[in-house]
Amino acid sequence: MPFALSLSSRTASAAAITSLWDEFGTFEDNPSMRALNYPPHITFAMYDAPGVTEELAIAVMQRIAQGRTAVEIGFDRISHFPGSPLVLWADPEPKQTLFEMHRQIHADIDPALCRPHYRPGSWSPHCTLAMRTLPERTAEALAFAGRFRGGVRVIFDRVDCVQYPPVTIVAEVALPAQQSRIRK
Repeated sequence: MPFALSLSSRTASAAAITSLWDEFGTFEDNPSMRALNYPPHITFAMYDAPGVTEELAIAVMQRIAQGRTAVEIGFDRISHFPGSPLVLWADPEPKQTLFEMHRQIHADIDPALCRPHYRPGSWSPHCTLAMRTLPERTAEALAFAGRFRGGVRVIFDRVDCVQYPPVTIVAEVALPAQQSRIRK
């Protein structure tokens, strides 16, 4: 069964993304992200290859979570992956932590075993908002995305190993909240 490694949010701040799911879901036949029954997330890697076992995926997930705290990410732009169907996504900032976690995963698991779009050099950090935009609604969806004014901030507090389909959390590591940088 295929596996994915992701950074997800189960905080109250995740509602900012789920409300975008609902808005962008209106451009789909059925809202794709709600149908996953999985919280807002950024996927680092997807594996269909038999060379990636559940044990390996969990071990790598635990290593990339080790010593990390929750990650606060802002989303000020909506972008898309062209094609049919059109995929709409929120563009995360900052990306440094995301690229570092991605690099660590692919240092531990052969990138050739990963789906091509998630391999080093091909991967774009993103938080998917809609996966099945109807072809006849593409122009309207892109215009709607262009009017997005940002200001969305989400705290991602888990690193997950999931199987799919359907999305089932196999293992997760909670990331502790960041310590305040203000000293009294």
